[in-house]
Amino acid sequence: MEKTTVSRDGTRIAYERSGQGPAVVLVSGAMSTGATMAPLAAELSGRFDVTVYDRRGRGESGDTAPYAVEREIEDLAALIEALGGEASLYGMSSGGALVLRAAASGLPVHRAAVYEVPYAVDDAAVRAAAEYTGRLTQVLGEGRRGDAVELFLRHTGLGEEMIRGARQSPMWAGMESVAPSLAYDDAVLGDSRVPRSEIAAITVPLLVLAGGASDAWWHEAARAIADAAPEGTYGTVDRQTHMVEPGVLAPVLAEFLAG
Repeated sequence: MEKTTVSRDGTRIAYERSGQGPAVVLVSGAMSTGATMAPLAAELSGRFDVTVYDRRGRGESGDTAPYAVEREIEDLAALIEALGGEASLYGMSSGGALVLRAAASGLPVHRAAVYEVPYAVDDAAVRAAAEYTGRLTQVLGEGRRGDAVELFLRHTGLGEEMIRGARQSPMWAGMESVAPSLAYDDAVLGDSRVPRSEIAAITVPLLVLAGGASDAWWHEAARAIADAAPEGTYGTVDRQTHMVEPGVLAPVLAEFLAG
């Protein structure tokens, strides 16, 4: 990351900026850094001034205890101020939940877009999310970062064989390094239900996307988010899953963000 700004609580937030045009900030999800969003930034930089950043507790950004979701909203406020005072936001997965909360808080956001925010859509999913929260709190409290990563991967539906393979991969050390931030993403998702009353406070245009090849519950969650927002629109990205391809997503985002 080339640049830094300082959040309200003194935490250093590292970011990288590219392109020219209206300002857009890309917000990554769990187990990721700003670099994860770089391919999408490259696709958008022909039409926008795009910023990717390391959320607190990851990459080159700092961290300050105790964590609160409000601190991450303040991080975005500091970034937007550094970019000139207004920006549109795009959030992926649990990063989308942060975008929703930031937009609802009254930050100077022009437009907001999210992709497949993992809210629970039935009671069984709510129970599973609560169980995950309890177990995650326990293993992180015991300093078991590897077990926390495993727990997250299992929670997302990854098979045991693939988890064992991930543990042997060169990427595992990097995953363990950001494992404490799993608790931050979990906190951003709240009780895992779609926060309809909070989303109702979003007064700017909101685009809520799901992949055309994704399971039905992603679409159910996306529709619920869009329905709760005064200016919410639900859409699909053809032939995509949760691992959306930047080159396919970018034109859909660009059309909305330029509007």
